[in-house]
Amino acid sequence: MIEPLNKAFCALPGVGSKTAQRFVYHLLERNREGGMNLAKALVDAMEHVKHCTSCRTLSEKILCHICASEVRDASQLCVVEIPTDIHAIEQSGVYKGKYFVLSGYLSPIDGIGASELGLDKLEQKLTNQNIKEIILATNATAEGEVTAHYIGSMAKQFDIQITRIAHGIPIGGELEYADINTIAHALSGRKKYD
Repeated sequence: MIEPLNKAFCALPGVGSKTAQRFVYHLLERNREGGMNLAKALVDAMEHVKHCTSCRTLSEKILCHICASEVRDASQLCVVEIPTDIHAIEQSGVYKGKYFVLSGYLSPIDGIGASELGLDKLEQKLTNQNIKEIILATNATAEGEVTAHYIGSMAKQFDIQITRIAHGIPIGGELEYADINTIAHALSGRKKYD
């Protein structure tokens, strides 16, 4: 019973066999009640959490709270790679539009193409809804850039503004510690200083 539990913990990203073993022994020796709560919470989540039918984020309901909101700006659509990207953007308190979650990025080597990312559903949204701006918020990686370029090319056929989130030097960051690609993005994405 212990070995299957070790293997189950190894399914989590960043958890190797040693870390999994520490988790298992901690729960079995010191926190059985916590282990039972963890098991129940996992079963509940696996049974009840699905994908929002509109934006594809994780939700317990057919529509997530953002898609169901009447006060969100439905004319703005921010495209992100994973559901946790929504959480990061929402913490800023700046964006008030809606989202579309790709659940990954284009990677032909890994067999991830447009259909796996739901880009056909995104195209339907652009066709059938009154979207005025699509914000490409994929990561600043090679795959994220390729995915943003693909979506931007697809969206050009619609009469909407296509924007890309800025990438560059973070607040509190120092130029001497930034890599050359970050500096290049920061320079190419510069804007007028008022």
